[in-house]
Amino acid sequence: QVQLVESGGGLVQDGGSLRLSCAASGRTFSGYFVGWFRQALGTEREFVAGMSWNSGNTYYADSVKGRFTISRDTVKNTQYLQMDSLKPEDTAVYYCAARRGFSGSYYRTSSYSYWGQGTQVTVSS
Repeated sequence: QVQLVESGGGLVQDGGSLRLSCAASGRTFSGYFVGWFRQALGTEREFVAGMSWNSGNTYYADSVKGRFTISRDTVKNTQYLQMDSLKPEDTAVYYCAARRGFSGSYYRTSSYSYWGQGTQVTVSS
């Protein structure tokens, strides 16, 4: 069983930055694919970015490429989502999710077995 805890959300102005963290307890992220999703009010949850923990390969949604960066700290067993040049349309609840191994459907919510509780990100214009 993997328990995920996100942190780092908050209120930021247009063009600002935030860093989200996803910490795992219960086991390490080794062998897992860890993704970030977001859900704005009244919309479906959408894929933002993800990383194969062992290889470090990263994947990004087109809407965040060049602005968001995933990284990991293997000692702390924590994944980070650095969000720069934030826009009002990035406002959403952000969720960390994990699944065993890589899947070509990493962008689908149904591919993931474990979810965090979510953290609110609000970008003001």
